[in-house]
Amino acid sequence: MWQANAITNRLQVKWPILQAGMAGGTTTPELVAAVSEAGGLGTLGAGYMSAGQMRDAIRAIRARTDKPFAVNLFIPESCDGSQPVAESVSSVMNEVRERLGIPADPEVTRFAEPFEEQMAVVFEEQVPVFSFTFGVLEKRWLAELKQRGIITIGTATTVREAIALEASGVDMIAAQGSEGGGHRGSFLPDSPSNLIGTMALVPQIVDRVDIPVIAAGGIMDGRGIAAAFALGAQAVQLGTAFLTCVESGAHPQYKRSVRETSDEATVITRAFSGKSARGIENEFMTLLAPHDHELPPYPVQNALTRDIRNAAAKQDRTEYLSMWAGQAASLSREMSAGELVASLVEETERVCQGLLKK
Repeated sequence: MWQANAITNRLQVKWPILQAGMAGGTTTPELVAAVSEAGGLGTLGAGYMSAGQMRDAIRAIRARTDKPFAVNLFIPESCDGSQPVAESVSSVMNEVRERLGIPADPEVTRFAEPFEEQMAVVFEEQVPVFSFTFGVLEKRWLAELKQRGIITIGTATTVREAIALEASGVDMIAAQGSEGGGHRGSFLPDSPSNLIGTMALVPQIVDRVDIPVIAAGGIMDGRGIAAAFALGAQAVQLGTAFLTCVESGAHPQYKRSVRETSDEATVITRAFSGKSARGIENEFMTLLAPHDHELPPYPVQNALTRDIRNAAAKQDRTEYLSMWAGQAASLSREMSAGELVASLVEETERVCQGLLKK
């Protein structure tokens, strides 16, 4: 049966359905708790949160559910924010700032939240599950997580990355296909050659590692879940599907754009963050596309565009808003997270039963 396996037993959840840890305010405590209450595993996308914000959100989740949940963070990357931004890039971004009516060349003093402080909250709050992306955890972090009984999930976009994650000692691997929305979790290295689709990636990773694999990327309904299990995955992770839920913190115009998009409307861009990410194509991406090779790396570019994204959200200007979404975004639905989990379960059951009859 697809419902009960090594992952559900280890995570202590009813259904092998994980809500992706989408950073940036989408994964509200209400959303995370609702998914967990429905029998899945909700995930707090805490990559951009300060330690204090993380602590508040985790406690807000616990006030709403006693079920297991996860916290997701980004493996820190070295950066040099002192390097001058290319004039061509600066010029385009200042032009956008002028259209939004905000100051040019804002001073940026912090490019990323201190990982040490974020991890301290993970330990202090004794979160049940810790997932991460953009690399491999340092041995000291993984050792303490294991000592505290916290389950770990790493993100891989290639077989090589999956093998590296297994060797590091993680408990499970999220195999992120290129169809998925948001940032690519690539780290060995981040290049165009790692754009492997979920259907090709999952079975290859399953055949090369001995730990459970979670399929992610382009999965929106029971058909996708059934297909992932046929490929050897023991769970699925959905992000875009939960973006349009009632409890999601995504901007209303962002939700509308996701519901109205098409299979050809998403592209992979570095414009907003300096790291490859899939989202709904808009004017900001188009303006910076000719200057891609000049963009500062992540997390510098991400910090430099924060004022633009914040102003665009306040002014309902989706042309300058980062709207991460997967290639199957048009299959999204507007309902509560609990209703979505129930629908996914019912659909998967129907697909599996239908296949057995053939």
